[in-house]
Amino acid sequence: MSELQRVALIIPARYGSSRLPGKPLADLLGKPMVQWVYEKAQQVPSASTVVVATDDQRIVDAVHAFGGNVVLTSPDHPSGTDRLVEVMEQVKADIYINLQGDEPLVRPDDVEQLAQGMLADNNVDVGTLYHAIDDEEAQNPNVVKVVLGQKGNALYFSRSPIPYPREVNKHPGFKKHVGVYAYRKRILEQYASLPPSALEQTEQLEQLRLLSAGLRISAFEVKPTGPGVDTPECLEKVRDILAGKPHLPVSPLAKIKLVITDVDGVLTDGGIYYDATGECLKRFHVRDGLGMRLLEESGIRVAVLSGRDSATLRKRVDDLGITLHAFGVKDKEAACLELMAKAGVTSEQTACIGDDSIDLPAFVACGQSYAVADAPNYVKQQATGVLTLGGGQGAFRELADAILVAHGKSDVFNSAAGFHSVSSGAAQ
Repeated sequence: MSELQRVALIIPARYGSSRLPGKPLADLLGKPMVQWVYEKAQQVPSASTVVVATDDQRIVDAVHAFGGNVVLTSPDHPSGTDRLVEVMEQVKADIYINLQGDEPLVRPDDVEQLAQGMLADNNVDVGTLYHAIDDEEAQNPNVVKVVLGQKGNALYFSRSPIPYPREVNKHPGFKKHVGVYAYRKRILEQYASLPPSALEQTEQLEQLRLLSAGLRISAFEVKPTGPGVDTPECLEKVRDILAGKPHLPVSPLAKIKLVITDVDGVLTDGGIYYDATGECLKRFHVRDGLGMRLLEESGIRVAVLSGRDSATLRKRVDDLGITLHAFGVKDKEAACLELMAKAGVTSEQTACIGDDSIDLPAFVACGQSYAVADAPNYVKQQATGVLTLGGGQGAFRELADAILVAHGKSDVFNSAAGFHSVSSGAAQ
């Protein structure tokens, strides 16, 4: 490799993580996670040097313990790229590859493909990776999608499913962006002076700053990648994969101890009817009612939350024996927090279900959020999951059954003996 084409692999490893504090030092089969990534990076043929960039002395000590190179950087960097700019002052190279410190399953061949793509074309400003995904995964806002031009250059990155499938038979398929970046030195030298763009701030994706500045990002296709580590559940999955053991995933619904549901558009079809006296009438689905009681009888609380208040609504809630409720609510986020306090549960133990923009504050408050099938797309994109049934058509029951399955209590709805065990308190 020419001296003019030195490739440095930089592994940003931040100690602080809201979902998994100390993540780089998490134990994976007797080694800290950052060591797994470091050793994979050392297997990349084009790499002239491998360096961990961290903001914490504990990670520095851990890297020194396994004989790795490490640089202690400022704790104030808003992104991995900003940390990379500081490292560039100490680590001399022509191409810098940012390799995430929470990707212990990274394939050296993929990183080498990225390096070779940069080495082959000096006109490429930034390089990255992608692979195809199915339609279901594309709906997840935590999965970043990329759209490419004919020459493999990125046109746009988004948390939304892009391109929009107006005609399914003409759709090119969705592509997932893999967050490994390669930068030329001259680009990193410019990065700090590039102003954050409106697109970057809207999507919370730093690569949009580069596109907005007119820089060229070339994307190279790889096979579907293994999972990264973002949560304790991800850590367990990766641990099993590295050990060669079958992974039996634990559903996040297994944590749920409280379900907060909207009324209009969720427990009803959203229609509002008035009788001759002016009384407001609503159409509820009986299966939803039974689902609410099955949860309650199984030790999982149910709360009803509505921006409206009426005698009809109160009668339905009373008939079902639901004692946690809030009617005529203006601030659904605050109301959810109050209901959690009454139930004695945390946000992570709470799921909510909604159908429209008015429910988005509840999505913020609750650890998990679900949109009914007929909710607008912009609501679905903010939810943890999307149900297959619409409001007033059994959507709540669909979620209730999934929660009972995750708790190992599916017998209460799929067997006579199980149902008899709770039938004294069941009602529709």
